[in-house]
Amino acid sequence: MASPVTGAGSFVSTLPKYEELKKAAANPAQKEEMGQQAFLTLFTTQLQNQDPLDPVKNEAFVAQLAQFSQLEATTKMADSMSSMASSMQSDRLLAGTSLIGKKVATPNGSAELLEGSNIAGVVSAPNGADKVALEVYDSLGRKVFTQTLGRQAPGDVQVKWEGYNDKGERMPPGRYKVQATVSSFGKVTQVPISTPATVRSVTFNGTTNEMMVEVEGGGSVPLSQIKRVDS
Repeated sequence: MASPVTGAGSFVSTLPKYEELKKAAANPAQKEEMGQQAFLTLFTTQLQNQDPLDPVKNEAFVAQLAQFSQLEATTKMADSMSSMASSMQSDRLLAGTSLIGKKVATPNGSAELLEGSNIAGVVSAPNGADKVALEVYDSLGRKVFTQTLGRQAPGDVQVKWEGYNDKGERMPPGRYKVQATVSSFGKVTQVPISTPATVRSVTFNGTTNEMMVEVEGGGSVPLSQIKRVDS
């Protein structure tokens, strides 16, 4: 005969059958589905081995069934959400491939100077500026051009470098970096400048859960930081 339980509604801890079922339910490597059938088996075992002098109340059984049903529904919902997130990730990556080969405005200030062309950019000055200073550096980090713009209204400031150095000489084609410094109310701040770059590839960063756009020159920026796309 099985040992009596120690309290109302308790399992008999020494029952081999119950312990076996309990371990099977807790085993993550279990291949068989551990659903309602397994729970009902445990439930029946509890009924068979309860203390006849102190039986489990019906309300306790109903509560256990309700909790199990809620847990099962939550697990299925989590699986569905995970599947939907994976599907959305694939859709976003597929949509991002449409950017490959197009020019986008990236906030790193680096751009390619082509023969006979210029480099345009956008400086963000939400509070306006007393003046905006531009500096252009070549691929070796040498400053080749400086320009100072006057007072600017709040918002985006359109800037452009024609491709000439401070001596008026045309610079050779290549990659250049443009930096902007904003002076406002006596405070000088270096701010990001968005310059055009051609998209080379698009990837998904699983750590940040964000689309990353790789542009010419090896730079990579989040898709959320791209404000403009040109053909």
